[in-house]
Amino acid sequence: MSLALVQEVAPMFPNLVGAGLVVIGGGIGLGKIGGAAMEGIARQPEAAGKIQTAMIIVAALLEGLAFGALILGA
Repeated sequence: MSLALVQEVAPMFPNLVGAGLVVIGGGIGLGKIGGAAMEGIARQPEAAGKIQTAMIIVAALLEGLAFGALILGA
């Protein structure tokens, strides 16, 4: 690597690490939401519509929060 490239990328490194953490956290959160929704639907199949609606709303809010943090961190 050239020194010029290192000097250009080094100041952005904390932002890049933060962006990576945001993406990882959002993915983990979406996975937990999906898993919990599937467990709830398996326990009460008659409530699948309500559970799915709540899951979609929470997932959309989580994605919005993750995208906002990603944009602010960049």
